Amino acid sequence: MRRVLTLILAISFPMVAVICAPAESADAESDADYYEFTCPKPDGQFEDPYQCDRYYECDEGRVTERLCPDGLVFNPASKLVNKCDQVFNVECHDRKELQPPKPVGVCPRQNGFFPHPDPAICNIFYNCVNGRELEMTCVAGLHFYQTTGTCVWPDMANRQGCGSNANKKLHDGFQCPKNAPKMDRNGQIITHPNYPHPDDCQRFYSCLNGVEPRQGTCEHGMVYNEDLQRCDEPDNVPGWTGTAAGSSAERDPPASGGSSH
Repeated sequence: MRRVLTLILAISFPMVAVICAPAESADAESDADYYEFTCPKPDGQFEDPYQCDRYYECDEGRVTERLCPDGLVFNPASKLVNKCDQVFNVECHDRKELQPPKPVGVCPRQNGFFPHPDPAICNIFYNCVNGRELEMTCVAGLHFYQTTGTCVWPDMANRQGCGSNANKKLHDGFQCPKNAPKMDRNGQIITHPNYPHPDDCQRFYSCLNGVEPRQGTCEHGMVYNEDLQRCDEPDNVPGWTGTAAGSSAERDPPASGGSSH
């Protein structure tokens, strides 16, 4: 009887040891991962040294790994509680890695500002928030610049493939004058010249790089001043007739051609 009991115990103990060993190993791995990042301070949020959208929250020395929403990156300089920010606001430096993208429709990532998928369309971009896009259009004459998330002059954006509308006519027939660079008062060539509308003092044309036509409209109560190349108070604009609000602004016929159709 003693021999039987001894045999049972001898068999059962190794079985218990084998069953418990993996659990201890898993705990050890979990602890190793959990404390892989050492909190530089007991409390706070700290960037991952390799991945720009990963960060760590430290609470009394205990660390929790976090990820920013797809498309945003961790900004250690931010004073906000939520330090996940737009890419163009953050210097990632050596933190070049990012989580895999989760594209939806025209949004290559769930969050951020992105150019139109057609490289020839440079003035339209998308603001993506949690995978839902909002289409936005730059002011006439400007191109979207993804580096800053803003609309800038084409020479600064330096995007390739734009200008597909070069030398085209607008719906009202306006076409940028060819081989006729426009000069300012100092005799300098104007890179993006404006031209007055022939009938409406509140409207004008912009020629992007001198060749791509865009139509512009002055805000309510203002009219286009050809001499200044911008919108101005009506009393400052020669040849203007109409109401002060500009609701029926008309332009007297110019003595010499100022726009091309």
